[in-house]
Amino acid sequence: MNPVAARRRLRRRLDAASHWLFFLAILAALAVLAVLLWDLLATGLPRLSWSFLTSHASRFADRTGILAPLVGSFYVIVLTAAFALPVGVATAVFLEFYAEGDRPSPLRQSLTQFLKLNIDNLAGVPSIVYGLFGLAMFVRWMQFGRSILAAALTLALMVLPVIIVNTREAIRAVPPSLAHGAYALGASKTQVIFTVILPAALGGILTATILSVSRALGESAPLLAVGAWVYVTSLPRTPLDSFTVLPVQIYYWAGMPQKAFQEVASAGILVLLALLLSLNGIAIWLRNKYQKKAEW
Repeated sequence: MNPVAARRRLRRRLDAASHWLFFLAILAALAVLAVLLWDLLATGLPRLSWSFLTSHASRFADRTGILAPLVGSFYVIVLTAAFALPVGVATAVFLEFYAEGDRPSPLRQSLTQFLKLNIDNLAGVPSIVYGLFGLAMFVRWMQFGRSILAAALTLALMVLPVIIVNTREAIRAVPPSLAHGAYALGASKTQVIFTVILPAALGGILTATILSVSRALGESAPLLAVGAWVYVTSLPRTPLDSFTVLPVQIYYWAGMPQKAFQEVASAGILVLLALLLSLNGIAIWLRNKYQKKAEW
């Protein structure tokens, strides 16, 4: 047999085997996901009701509700986005347009590259590390206590590297011809950035922010570190009030020995999944919307 033909036949067989191997891996993952979802729906769906969403926590499973962690999650996520979005966008703009200057020195270039490298690395730091930092910085040193403000600042630090990296990528994806056209019309650098480049990159920036915030919504480790309560019977009114969030409350219910509380935990997971899927859906809608505008 011709050696070239034999190698081609071997490559085709390897390609076919790889195709079926990856296909079976996807099927196995989907099967596990389907089993988990079926178990959650069978266990938690009977517990879902309007009273469950509007009631406070109770020591009795049939009376407990999820109102306080739901409101606490809303406050924490809104403040997290309010802190992280402007700082992340401003940092990305600085790194892309101002950090090195028009005539950068070797030292300035080295410092800029060092800063960019550390921001990229911070995106992979475990969330519990941010929680411990938030405990030392915001809870104890700044004396915010076990409050919504301390939790929001901690989560903002956690998602900030992701927002910075994705904002820079969104800015780089803007066609250079748009900026060149604005410069040709006499616009200044600041005008080009804020009236041409950032509006064109807005879809990618918003998508990255929403996905980062949805990641923060499902975090429990950093919030446990900064002192989120597991049993709250009143709604927070100010950023300095104590709080609880959905992941922490679900974690508490799942650890209870009574089967009824584990069923309540399944219902809480369904609520959390609904919120996460809603945020991801909004991110996809924004991405498609701004992609269509870019095509026009």
